[in-house]
Amino acid sequence: MKILAIDVGTGTQDIFLYDSRLDLENGFKLIMPSPTLIVNRRLREATRRKEAVLLSGVTMGGGPAAWAVEAHLKAGLSVYATDEAARTLNDDLEVVKALGVQLVSPDEARRLPDGIIRLRLADFDPIALRYALAPFGLTLHGLSAVAVAVFDHGAAPAGVSDRRFRFDYLDERIRAGNR
Repeated sequence: MKILAIDVGTGTQDIFLYDSRLDLENGFKLIMPSPTLIVNRRLREATRRKEAVLLSGVTMGGGPAAWAVEAHLKAGLSVYATDEAARTLNDDLEVVKALGVQLVSPDEARRLPDGIIRLRLADFDPIALRYALAPFGLTLHGLSAVAVAVFDHGAAPAGVSDRRFRFDYLDERIRAGNR
């Protein structure tokens, strides 16, 4: 049995490929930059080159990516985002617009000029992982399970910080289990 487990954090993503044919300690481990940190680096490069950016894809952990968007906007550069990607910055799209991000539909995003830097947001990139494993003769074929931990997510109610929302949720779960 093969299981892929990934813990996505603010700075790193910790990846473990378990194979029941091997002793547990011989499973394959990778510690790579987190997706939000990768987006941060790409955004900072776009800022350096003074290029407009489009964010598409899905809502992902913000942190470094959100900070780089704010720096890009402060530099006077354009940031476009689809609604789902924009929620990476804030669950309230009015707040995102107030930052200066221009919200666009997927159709409008496709019609933006070719020169725009297009960043697809996601907390899990199986294609990149496949390429990272291939030179070592490892594949993702035949996986029995995939577990991706992205605790940073959740849509907090208006006026409640995501952090407070997470802590309250954990407190509730722990008390419910009487642990």
